[in-house]
Amino acid sequence: MVAFVTAGEVRGMLSDGGEIALIDVREHGQYGDGHPFFAVPLPYSIFEPRLIELIPNCSVRVVLYDSNDGIAGLAGARAEALGYTGVFIMTGGVAAWSDAGYTLYKGEHVPSKTFGELLELANQTPNLTSEQLVELQKQNSNYIIVDSRPYEEYHIFNIPGGICCPNGEAPLRIGELAPDPQTTIVVNCAGRTRSILGAETLRAFGVSNPVYALQNGTQGWFLSGFQREEGATRLYPEAPTSEAKLDDMRARAASRMEKAGIETIGPDEVALWLGDGLRSTYLIDVRSREEFEADGIPGSRHALGGQLVQSIDNWIGVRGGRIILMDNEMIRAPMMANWIHQIGYDVFVLKGGIDALRDVTIPEVPMFQAKSVTLIPAKEANDLRSEGARFVDLRSPREYRESHIAGAEWSIRPRLERLALHKDKPVVLVTADEMVAALAAQRLVELGVTDIRWLRGAKADWRAAGLDLVTASEDENDDSMELVYHWQHRNNPNGGDPAAAHRYLDWEIGLVDQLDDQERDSFRLIPL
Repeated sequence: MVAFVTAGEVRGMLSDGGEIALIDVREHGQYGDGHPFFAVPLPYSIFEPRLIELIPNCSVRVVLYDSNDGIAGLAGARAEALGYTGVFIMTGGVAAWSDAGYTLYKGEHVPSKTFGELLELANQTPNLTSEQLVELQKQNSNYIIVDSRPYEEYHIFNIPGGICCPNGEAPLRIGELAPDPQTTIVVNCAGRTRSILGAETLRAFGVSNPVYALQNGTQGWFLSGFQREEGATRLYPEAPTSEAKLDDMRARAASRMEKAGIETIGPDEVALWLGDGLRSTYLIDVRSREEFEADGIPGSRHALGGQLVQSIDNWIGVRGGRIILMDNEMIRAPMMANWIHQIGYDVFVLKGGIDALRDVTIPEVPMFQAKSVTLIPAKEANDLRSEGARFVDLRSPREYRESHIAGAEWSIRPRLERLALHKDKPVVLVTADEMVAALAAQRLVELGVTDIRWLRGAKADWRAAGLDLVTASEDENDDSMELVYHWQHRNNPNGGDPAAAHRYLDWEIGLVDQLDDQERDSFRLIPL
């Protein structure tokens, strides 16, 4: 049975040493406009499948909150239906947290972003402004620019000449990228966090090269009036195969792991932990996606190492849970564990790498199975419209505004009851995502709708079937549609708007000043 707790009680639960998941069930835009420091975003629109991923242990305390609009109650019922036994709702919603005198933080991935700022302050991370980088390029040809972001981000735009080498890969690849110890290494990302973490990763790994973070990344470059490169394809080299090189790198990674007090864990113990219903355990492969897809361990999840550090709340929902990282050379996992430990998580490294786990049976990762929705062709959808069917467009606001089926109404799962749908009329859900359709259909069944169909397909198919497409009218172009947008999307620092870039950078830099003692004490900073 769902129980209710006050904001003050939740605050105490966050420091009592037990496992707890503080879950914001509002949409991403609402979450980004203000949330508690330790809250993890899990919109009700996609609640059940993400709940299982973020919170693998059904006995953990799960505290849900909303805008005091009843959505947490709906989410709580769904969580209990999936077997979660410790579900709580924070009374009064997010406003109660603020009313109790606690800070609401804007943005996303706040603990990771704050850690980057704390790390820079503690270690006095060497950095260069964009202007200083240009001067370096004029005066010294022996330098490289290392872009710490995943390839998909790098390929959109980057600092001219930069080479893509995500932070998690850097310890393994940097010796091949910069074999000369005199080569100056400048690490950049789109903003600040991954630039700082990338530079500090190399420093913690013990490279002898001069290493700098590019101050404010590509945003700083743009604000300084320099042109960004687009469509670059330069990628980090293959990992070294020399056992002598690998042994040296393993020793460096082991040294850092020892300094941080991080323990290794054997494969049999991994299996025991994953089967332990008393604790939340996450088994994460931090290698490249290509490596994971080629030979990843069934039952594990993939997170590119640097991205896991940058946005840990995308993968980990339980404060106090256990995280096991693995690679296949004992270099990348230890170096990323070093940061995750300092952010405040209990993290371990699989001893012997992934191959040590291949002959061990581990529990299967549970998957959420939604009830299927009847998929119909566009021709049938057109016939249904003549019979009075209501069309509900579940795509993004941007897609809906650009073009939607005439008469279709935009909505998301938490807002479906606002449409006042007739229980005896067909409802056609428009989305390319089967899970989104299935979750919306589940809610419609609760609302009494009995005839639910799903329309997928390209706009050309809709037109060919005689469905008229229109753009959104002024009445439909309301701000409430932005609820599904991330805060960063509405304050996009990389969209060519200098004001947005300044706002974003000011937000990152200002995070540290908002910390209270509980939040600050959650970090475990270790000197370089």
